[in-house]
Amino acid sequence: QVQLVESGGGLVQAGDSLRLSCAASGRTFNTYVMGWFRQAPGKEREFVAAISRAAFNRYYTDSVKGRFTISRDNAKNTVYLQMNKLKPEDTAVYYCAARSRSTIDTTSTGYDYWGQGTQVTVSS
Repeated sequence: QVQLVESGGGLVQAGDSLRLSCAASGRTFNTYVMGWFRQAPGKEREFVAAISRAAFNRYYTDSVKGRFTISRDNAKNTVYLQMNKLKPEDTAVYYCAARSRSTIDTTSTGYDYWGQGTQVTVSS
């Protein structure tokens, strides 16, 4: 069982940066693939980024490539999402998720544990 707690969301202007953090409980954090998803009002939850267990592989949705960076610190049981050059269309609730299997998955059904989400609002 893993409990995930996101933090770092807020209200920013277009072009600004934010760093989201997701702290995980438990001693087996390095056995999980970690992902970030987001959900805007009236829209389905969508994949943003994922990182493999030892951070060798990272994957991003096209709309955030070159602007967002996912990273993890297994010693601190934490995964991060550095978001630069934010746009109004990045506005959403951002969720951290953990996947027990070793392969990266871009679908929400592939993840076993979820955080409660943190709101990111980007004004124009």
